[in-house]
Amino acid sequence: MRHRVSINDLGILVAVLAVVAYIGFSIDIFVTEGQASLAEQRLELDEVLLLGVTLAVGLLIFAVRRYVEQKKEMRRRQEAERYARELAFQDPLTGLANRRQFEDALKVAAASPPAAGYSHAVLMLDLNGFKKINDNYGHAIGDQTLIVVAQRLVGAIRSQDLAARLGGDEFVVLAPHVLGAEGAGVIATRILQSLTAPIVIGGTEHNVGTGVGIALLPDDAEDPSEALRKADVALYRAKAEHRSALRFFEAEMDARVRERETMERALAAAMEADAIEPRFRPTLDLQTGTVVAFEVLPCWIGKDGEEIAPERFLAIAEESGLIHSLGLRLLEKACMTAGDWPQNVGLAVDLLPGQIRDPKLGEAVLHVLEVSSFDPRRLELEVAENIIVADLEGAKAALAPLRVAGVKVTLDNFGTGYSNLYHMQEFQFDKVKIDRRFTERLGQEQADRTIKALAGLGHGLGLIVSAEGISEPNARATLLESGVEQGQGGQNALSAREATAFLSPAT
Repeated sequence: MRHRVSINDLGILVAVLAVVAYIGFSIDIFVTEGQASLAEQRLELDEVLLLGVTLAVGLLIFAVRRYVEQKKEMRRRQEAERYARELAFQDPLTGLANRRQFEDALKVAAASPPAAGYSHAVLMLDLNGFKKINDNYGHAIGDQTLIVVAQRLVGAIRSQDLAARLGGDEFVVLAPHVLGAEGAGVIATRILQSLTAPIVIGGTEHNVGTGVGIALLPDDAEDPSEALRKADVALYRAKAEHRSALRFFEAEMDARVRERETMERALAAAMEADAIEPRFRPTLDLQTGTVVAFEVLPCWIGKDGEEIAPERFLAIAEESGLIHSLGLRLLEKACMTAGDWPQNVGLAVDLLPGQIRDPKLGEAVLHVLEVSSFDPRRLELEVAENIIVADLEGAKAALAPLRVAGVKVTLDNFGTGYSNLYHMQEFQFDKVKIDRRFTERLGQEQADRTIKALAGLGHGLGLIVSAEGISEPNARATLLESGVEQGQGGQNALSAREATAFLSPAT
């Protein structure tokens, strides 16, 4: 648009000068031809010269204006190109390098082996407690927190190191030419120390630590993608500490991670094939010896015919999000089996933290009970102490519709030291189950006193007291004397057919 206006200005100037020239020469030729004196002819020559000078000045002004506009346009283009490069290689929030720039730098480092005794270090970071800041204070405060973290991160590393934000609260540092693991460890330690002090935003202190996973080039990996993967493996180990920590990549850890990935795929395939079945462990009335309930346990038979222990795959199911569909399908199968049992025999099902965090848990469980025509009053949900302590209000909200329907709730692993009277009174449990670590040491004075104290506390709150892990033949009398009413033995869990047969003498 500006170029068009300038060209139009030139056109107007030339047209005006042409008209003036035409009028002047017309008068000179047709009106005054042969009548002008020598002085008048000189005046006409001066007019021509003035006209030429005017035209030259006009052209010069036009040229200067065009030059100035071109310079402005070049600056605008350069600024736009610079901004485009920033968008392509820079994180817009923190100003750090983005994933693309980091990967390019890592490729260059991988293609440039360090000197003997030195390494290129890849340090992967993931913040601790950042999700709570976002949830409790909003994303604006979360963004400001990330900006401060980025500033501290840059201050902790060397000038030749490259810090990048991969997204969310994930950061990574490329530290070229460090003196092996010791040099990388020094940088990681400085990063941890830089995040020790709380981050103050709007007068509120936010404690943000981090886990750091470290992989070395070419010691641990030779190509960029492998270095990033192994740094992430090390970070997974650091995050398991649940505090600020640094960990180096280890081959053993890599093998475990690969095994976990293989098991996750196998678990998903087994669930798709509906190959995971419920098993049942009886809970007995210690006074009469009759079955009062069966605890439901998952049973997965691998392709090699060997049974895979639940503790191996339940954690994977929870982390991968498969626990919701797995738990509901097991409950549905168990309810269909229990439909043939006496009405006074209940089902007990363990709940994992991932299930408790599902806001639709109550609705989903009630739907399964309705479809299978199972009385909610026969269902017991067992919740571990650590789950209640971690999120008491969340657990109460998730289980509220089930409590209204008559589902009972048992405090599992009772006595492990997590809960207190406040949690027990707030949650209003129906039963407590004393942890097996006490019953397995039955007969030892300290364990016996602890069991008796726990049973007394349960009775004092009006709860049924149960115990798990009963192995000694004469343990029933000892537990009854201590105030324990129900118990589970250490026998293997039963199949659906075996559980039904186990009830036959009692029916």
